[in-house]
Amino acid sequence: MMAKNHGVESSGEGRGKIVSDLSSPFDSFPEDCISKIVSFTSPRDACVAATVSKAFEYAAKSDVVWEKFLPLEYASLVPSSRHFSSKKELYFALCDEPVLIDDGTKSFWLEKASGKRCIMLSAMNISIIWGDTPQYWQWITIPEARFKSVAKLRHVCWFEIRGRVKTRVLSPITRYSAYLVFKKTDSCYGFDDVAVEAGVGVVGHEASTRTICFEMDVDNERDMSWIYPEEREDGWMEVGLGEFFNGEELMNGEEIEMSVLETRDLGWKRGLIIQGIEIRPAKIQ
Repeated sequence: MMAKNHGVESSGEGRGKIVSDLSSPFDSFPEDCISKIVSFTSPRDACVAATVSKAFEYAAKSDVVWEKFLPLEYASLVPSSRHFSSKKELYFALCDEPVLIDDGTKSFWLEKASGKRCIMLSAMNISIIWGDTPQYWQWITIPEARFKSVAKLRHVCWFEIRGRVKTRVLSPITRYSAYLVFKKTDSCYGFDDVAVEAGVGVVGHEASTRTICFEMDVDNERDMSWIYPEEREDGWMEVGLGEFFNGEELMNGEEIEMSVLETRDLGWKRGLIIQGIEIRPAKIQ
């Protein structure tokens, strides 16, 4: 079966695959040689290569290929109780089933088409001003969340959230986007057409900022310079905070900080449920 958004087949063998009966000039190569060549491509390309011929199909599903696409620490990411028939099956499991890491405060998975690393920082792993004051924020458990606890906004006027991620836990030479993942309760108010400042940047350097808005008044027109939330496939909402490029010069322990601030209007607000901040490869425009 082909993935809906990425054009990469699932781990199920024999479902939705189109394998050519034509021969290829490379068919005379040893299978391990073809596998080695394919391992220098990407998961998407490996799935395409498998359609070239029978020889490529067998070579492209070998462990030699798919182990190359797995993170170096993959063994520590999988519970010992889980067993996989191949590295390809393990790869797709890490794409489709995010793994909780760092005592359950972060979620890790791979982007299916590229194998790039993705991270979600839970609300427990980010800084929420007044987050430890029950009068202002409440920590609750809901079944649709990835994490044990999420943060429910009860009543604040000073709205400030900050999260940090080390660049070395992300894929190098990759442009990333950061998103705040949240829900709105029926009693949500105080965010209608309110400009909220979002920032993303390297700690110690000036951040790139943009204006986001959690809720638009239906009677008003959209401000085209603002960023508005979109609904996710998992039922949550997300709003883009910004992008950054994880270049080689950032791989020596630097941190990226993401922020969400409404500290100017200072009107009372309530009714957001914060799951966390998600960092994943940016879409190519």
